[in-house]
Amino acid sequence: MLKLRFFQELFHDITEDQFNRMALDAVQFQMEENAIYADFVKVLGVDISAIKHYSGIPFLPVELFKTRKVYASPREPEIIFRSSGTTGMIRSTNEVADASLYRSSILESFCRFYGSPEDYLICALIPSPKEKPESSLAYMIDTLIQSGAHPGSGFYLNNQSQLFEILQPSKSLSLRAQRSNLKQHPSTLIIGLTYALLDFAEEYPIVLSDAIIMETGGMKGQRKELLRVEVHDILKAAFGVGEIHSEYGMSEILSQAYSPGNGVFRTPPWMKILIRDVNDPLTWERQGRTGGINIIDLANIYSSPFIATQDLGKLNNDGSFEVLGRFDHSDLRGCNLMVEQ
Repeated sequence: MLKLRFFQELFHDITEDQFNRMALDAVQFQMEENAIYADFVKVLGVDISAIKHYSGIPFLPVELFKTRKVYASPREPEIIFRSSGTTGMIRSTNEVADASLYRSSILESFCRFYGSPEDYLICALIPSPKEKPESSLAYMIDTLIQSGAHPGSGFYLNNQSQLFEILQPSKSLSLRAQRSNLKQHPSTLIIGLTYALLDFAEEYPIVLSDAIIMETGGMKGQRKELLRVEVHDILKAAFGVGEIHSEYGMSEILSQAYSPGNGVFRTPPWMKILIRDVNDPLTWERQGRTGGINIIDLANIYSSPFIATQDLGKLNNDGSFEVLGRFDHSDLRGCNLMVEQ
């Protein structure tokens, strides 16, 4: 059983020593409560008691979420997330024992990077939770919207003309007037699947120089594939902004990393990125070298906090990271196929 201290420290500033201790506590908990993880570690022949640093912890391949129950709690899950995919594709499943951990992770992380959701008009170009109830991304954005409660915030994927009207200066002022408790005018955050942002920019170009435009990925099967820099250049020109922000997450974890521009991401204190050698998954790459992205997400304690993804990336000297692509043999996953054809 995890000590109460683990949860008391989880969403606060965590030192390197604290993180190491919490990660070692988490791996011991996983060995006791997560049968799939325990079996995986035994197959590897790793002695958990000998591990002194989180870099020595085995990382569960993310593919196992498609075929096994990756779960570490005796209680029934409060919510179940599934990755998106085409008909017939095996989808990953993440059973969430405590939805409050996800909500806390969402809000605490967003506040660290962007401030309170109450200060934003949040407009989403993704399917709503009613349309995609198993989408962790929809749940995340809805949590931000409900926390902010701005009258114009909402999901506009299927009503982009209404979003265009809301973003007009006169309409925005009217909406602001409905929030008499606002101490200052809210900023605008438009967050969406990459293809949806491109569609909106093409159909309704509008100068939003003070807005945050944030893409969550998602192009395959919807539009011609473009390089990130090409996408960002198109969006910057259409909306008159200097940078395009990005969010990095997946259905198998409960935390997000954010990029304020140029595809360079930072994690909250309870989340770390390590880069593994593409040919030897038990060896770490040096900073600046491309390899497979491994994630430690301590908020995902009741599922698996230690995940080896199929994403390729690199770590920078300052602790930030970049996502550079995916392994060729990996399935399309996540928000890339959130909207089925």
